[in-house]
Parts: sequence; C-alpha cells; structure tokens
Amino acid sequence: MNPDEHIRALTHDGRLLAAAAGRAGPAARVPSCPDWRVRNLLSHIGYVHRWAAAYVVGQQTEMMPEQPEAAQLAAGPPDRELRDWYLSGLDALAGALASADPGMPAWTFLPAPSPLAFWARRQAHETAIHRADAELAAGSRPSYPAEFAADGVDELLTGFFGRGAAPAADPERDSGAGDKAGGPLLRIRATDVCQDWHLRLSGDATSVVAAGRGAPPDGAPADCTLAGTACDLYLFLWNRVPHDAAVRVSGDQRLADSWPAHMHVRWA
Repeated sequence: MNPDEHIRALTHDGRLLAAAAGRAGPAARVPSCPDWRVRNLLSHIGYVHRWAAAYVVGQQTEMMPEQPEAAQLAAGPPDRELRDWYLSGLDALAGALASADPGMPAWTFLPAPSPLAFWARRQAHETAIHRADAELAAGSRPSYPAEFAADGVDELLTGFFGRGAAPAADPERDSGAGDKAGGPLLRIRATDVCQDWHLRLSGDATSVVAAGRGAPPDGAPADCTLAGTACDLYLFLWNRVPHDAAVRVSGDQRLADSWPAHMHVRWA
C-alpha cells in the first residue's frame, strides 16, 4: 500500500470510529481496553492524531516529549464537544499527510521507505485498531479489506516485533537466521491473501527473537500455525479478539495462548 491509500484508510476508519463512538456513548466501557470508557478512547486517539501531525507539519527530526497516558486519556474537552474535537484532529492529520512533501524529513520509529510513508501507514493502523475498540464498545465487530488488514499484520510482525529481532526470513536469500535453537517457530498464515509470516520466539515463548515474511530460510516446520483471514488475524494479533473466535490453531496450543499474555507493543 502507498501513502495515498493509507491516508484514505485513515479518513475512512477514523470516521467509522466516530460513528461507533456516537452509538456507544462516551460513558460506555471499551471491552478490548477494560480500563477505558469511550471518552478515554476518543481523548487518546485525538491526542495521538495531534501528536503525529506535529511531526509531519513541523518536520520534526527528533523525538518530542509525550504526555503520560493518564494525561492523554484526560486530554479531550467535555463529552458534548469531544466527538467534534476528535474529528477536527483527524481531518487536520489527514490534511497534513495529503499535502506533505514526499521527501520531507521527520522522526520515525519503524522502518519505512520514507517518513511520509511511515506516518501515513502508522496512523492508518493506529486509527483502524482503535476503530475496533469503538465498534466493540458499540456491540459490533469491525471488518477490514483483506489487503489493508494484511498490511497491518505485516507492520505489527515485521515492524514492531521485527525491531531488535533477527531477519528470520528473506525471500531473496537464505540468511541462516532461523536457528531452531532460538526457540519455537510460530507461523502466521493469512489464508485469503496467501501470505505467511513467522516469528522465532524465545525459549520461554515470551519474546520475539526473529521475524520475517514467507517461509523460514532453513525450511524448519512451524511448532504452531495460526491461520485465518487477514482481518481476523489483524484483530487477534492486536489483542482485540480471542484466538478461539478468530483463528485456527494447529500445533502447540500453548504458543497461541501465550500471545495475549506476553506479546506487547512498545513505541520505543
């Protein structure tokens, strides 16, 4: 996907998030984030959109200080103004990305072809996953196009969990990084887009030591395979739905069970 496609997805999912939040109401609990109410969700994503836009508009090349989470969750205006405040930040971010110079400099925290590509992709998926939170709070389950969901799975597995991990797969060459001694091999298979990813986990299956696309370079069989549509995998891997409601597990069930307990996304 290219930046224009990510910007369109950002706007689309951002507006669906607002609609779902309106149906749920600001005081509704968010099942996927048990400590949050919908007002906290809107405050958080409204803050994040403004934070991201500051890097794009200001072409900031160094990481800027962030508010603590508690401050983010309380950042929004009163309930009666909150939805409009959120939409204002969404529109400002989408406009900033759409009008940005493709060669602009800016700080990033995941590999990407350019800072613009990074920020468009990251904010599209940040917004889409929080749309899931709003939909779940409203009593519905979201659906995403297969290509977009697969792109989100790829960002999560090779981007977030690929940081600091060995390149466990490279379709163009055998890196030799998939050493069985590194721990069990977890394969993620998106059946509707015919795409595989795999993660070499630590010996106690609590962290990722290698991540990549395609088949393992050493041809090792997976200890566990999680298979499902790209959309279902996207929601499960981001801990928005349980695996027994989203994916088929074959092999070591403990590896599937360990995902929500041990695999946590960190921004830095």
